[in-house]
Amino acid sequence: MTRLAYPFSEAAVRTLKAGDAVSISGIVYTGRDKFHKWFADGKPIDVDFRDGALYHCGPVVVRDGDGWRVNAAGPTTSVRENPYEPDFIRRSGVRLIIGKGGMDAATLAAMKECGCVYVQAVGGAAAISAASVRRVAGVDFLDEFGAAEACWHFEVEDFRGVVAMDAHGRSLFADVAEHSRTALAALVG
Repeated sequence: MTRLAYPFSEAAVRTLKAGDAVSISGIVYTGRDKFHKWFADGKPIDVDFRDGALYHCGPVVVRDGDGWRVNAAGPTTSVRENPYEPDFIRRSGVRLIIGKGGMDAATLAAMKECGCVYVQAVGGAAAISAASVRRVAGVDFLDEFGAAEACWHFEVEDFRGVVAMDAHGRSLFADVAEHSRTALAALVG
């Protein structure tokens, strides 16, 4: 298990290999479809993602006194962000993208170029993922996007996942697809 703490340096991220288990601690920002479109359209964002983490997540967050409580924080499907992610990686300096299901070759190329990795979070375990959120440190775009699409600032401790796409150009998703093609070809002769 490799322990990563915010800020996530390029040097540390480039040591990671596809298949490595990671434990993430520090600030992680959420962002989904509306956030990515907003960024792509060049609209202002007050969050500095340099050496940070972006989590494709639509959490269930409720008011708790003067603060917030995170009831669920599972990953959302990352493939929807493929049109935006390469440019986001290049322009923002983000080091970790967290989600589920993987991303495309253009995103993988941007990760290799810029020193970024894709961390596969466990889908279907939203309550367990939420348990790693120690506090909500802030939120942006709540009024504009709504709670599920807002940019939440989570302070996490021991958030776990697996590096599925690394900064060396390797993707576990591509490996599985290739293995499947080879196995299918062997079966059908």
